[in-house]
Amino acid sequence: MRETRSPRQSDIARIAGVSQAAVSMVLTGRASENGIPEATQLRIRTALTELGYVPNAAARSLRGGRNGLIGVHTFERVFPISASDYYNEFLNGVEAQAVDEGLDLVLFASTQRPDGTRSIYGNGSNRLRLADGAIMLGFEKNDEELERLAGEGFPFVFIGRREIPGNRIPYVTADYFGAMEPVVELLSSNAHTNVVYLGAPLRRTPQVDRLEGLQHFASTADAPAVKAVFLDPDEVTAEWVRSMIEGGATAIIAETYILARALRQAVAAEEIVVPEDLSVICLDTDPLEDHWTPWSQLGVPRREMGRRAVRVLLQLMDGLVAADYVETIDCIPPTAASVAPKS
Repeated sequence: MRETRSPRQSDIARIAGVSQAAVSMVLTGRASENGIPEATQLRIRTALTELGYVPNAAARSLRGGRNGLIGVHTFERVFPISASDYYNEFLNGVEAQAVDEGLDLVLFASTQRPDGTRSIYGNGSNRLRLADGAIMLGFEKNDEELERLAGEGFPFVFIGRREIPGNRIPYVTADYFGAMEPVVELLSSNAHTNVVYLGAPLRRTPQVDRLEGLQHFASTADAPAVKAVFLDPDEVTAEWVRSMIEGGATAIIAETYILARALRQAVAAEEIVVPEDLSVICLDTDPLEDHWTPWSQLGVPRREMGRRAVRVLLQLMDGLVAADYVETIDCIPPTAASVAPKS
């Protein structure tokens, strides 16, 4: 038997012919002070009754008793970081949006265990409850704690795709899969038919999405043949690059900026000229890109992801989006800086 989902504020808004914001204001008792006519309020209340809408108790209590604090939590050691670290731009975006919203940030570093991992419930209770809600980031996750957190009704949003078997949690992510279409088009338009995909051995969701997207768009007619090779950075040697070229490769796609840095050293050691001898594309944004001549690279909107995560969290706390809400942001296509026509 198919399960019937509970009505959402979007359903109420559709039935009443109003915005979700208007529905939220009626539910929080702020409709009159925001100039919503009595007739409109009545229409919304009628729709609420007809659909049997029951407000989320946790969200309702938060709306009435916020302290203006947004938590930032990670299951791995991240704080403090430098401008060259991967997470820096995410946090810059979170901070910038928090400032715009008039909110303060709390970094939950006290949740760290002796082994370097972090636990929300390390002392038996939810440490994040010091804040109104939390932004979560980092590659590591603890499914058991996330399920418990969601069960408590505590609002949180992940930066990056996060899925738990049998459950969905709110997150903001980049469209790594769709971003591979312009990558394939750039290589195809320059007549590259033999491409090496240099990937990381540890396959996490962003890396998997990139490779699957590339293989999908490269499966069309006239697209280059792609050979995937998975290496650690110290295995990306000058000898390896030379062997790829001798094997017919005219372009290499580096999956991460760490691999792209290793590739830079390797081509320099072998005196390979990019892009005249070898075209190169990096599928990530290197924090140190200003330190050398830029290569073609995918623009990952880290700062915007941080900003959007804060906005989604506030919408979640206001009941404007569902607890399984997902927002996807487009990446910036690579330029042809290090891609030349096949010689």
